[in-house]
Amino acid sequence: MLSNDDLHALEVLHPNLHKRYSGVTTTILAVAPQMAKLAKTALVGRWTAPGVPNISVRDVSKLGKSIPPTRPFRIWHARRNNEMITGLMLRAIFGLKFGMVFTSAAQRRHKKLSRWLMSKMDAIICPSPDAASFLDFPAEIVFHGVDAERYRPAKDRDAEWAATGLPGKYGIGVFGRIRKQKGTDLFIEAMCRLLPRYPDFTAVVIGLATPQEKAYENELKQKVEAAGLKNRVVFLGELPENDVPGWFRKLTVFVGPQRNEGFGLTTLEAMASELAVVATKAGAARHLIEENVTGHLVEIEDVDALTARIGDLMADPVKAVAFGRAGRQRVVERFAIEREAEGIFRVYERVWKTKKMA
Repeated sequence: MLSNDDLHALEVLHPNLHKRYSGVTTTILAVAPQMAKLAKTALVGRWTAPGVPNISVRDVSKLGKSIPPTRPFRIWHARRNNEMITGLMLRAIFGLKFGMVFTSAAQRRHKKLSRWLMSKMDAIICPSPDAASFLDFPAEIVFHGVDAERYRPAKDRDAEWAATGLPGKYGIGVFGRIRKQKGTDLFIEAMCRLLPRYPDFTAVVIGLATPQEKAYENELKQKVEAAGLKNRVVFLGELPENDVPGWFRKLTVFVGPQRNEGFGLTTLEAMASELAVVATKAGAARHLIEENVTGHLVEIEDVDALTARIGDLMADPVKAVAFGRAGRQRVVERFAIEREAEGIFRVYERVWKTKKMA
């Protein structure tokens, strides 16, 4: 619980008003502790992050027309439509003095409501040039980053894998929601082709299947069973958020088979964890992966190419380990979470400098 003085000292507010944990939630909770080193920052909503105070929308409304001691107004940084709407309502109803910033990651033409809401923003940030290309408004490009300490290599990957009790010597996995958009079926198809040829590997599928996607998940499980691979393709479901980094440290190869993606943060998390990566050219993958150095890129929906590239690494685990090390180095040099926070903060500083508050 913040004191009244601490509440009024806040300079940056990160609303996170989605009930279900998602990729957007991951990015907010990762960057907020870094932003707190640059400005007095709070999360608004139910989710928490180390070292960052958490307040409610009701707490925010109590700020009224006040401004922080060191800034001309506060920054309200939204990532979803409901958060843009909430910020605009707080400003209109309670007179809050906000500079409005929105991060747009989607790689698609936005609907009319979203475009109207974005027209009310003072700055728009995109995590890749690809996402910016779908906008009607100028945008600042700030690539997402990853916490390279949270997502770090295993001290002994062989021992980590052995501790799972799963068969084989190496793990290969896919992370994220189980649905067609994420290409989970493409991963399963590749595994059905490859696992009989590479007995040292076992595959894991980590992620939630919502009630609407249960039939899709069941079809995938039936395909695995029909292929005689039930013990070598393991569906772990949705894991507690704090367990996910540990699973990256157990695997050797990560697959990102998405058909459509806003960014693809799991690719960075895998690279930071020293996994070789095979991914489709969805989201920002082409900016993250260095071909034949940190992994492989394939065309979207090309299951033959996906299978072939994964097979290259399963046939040569030593190469996979080398790719993983190169990926970790690339993340540390170019995609650390500190770089993302600094880039976002530069946008805030421009808004503070240029926006005239009535």
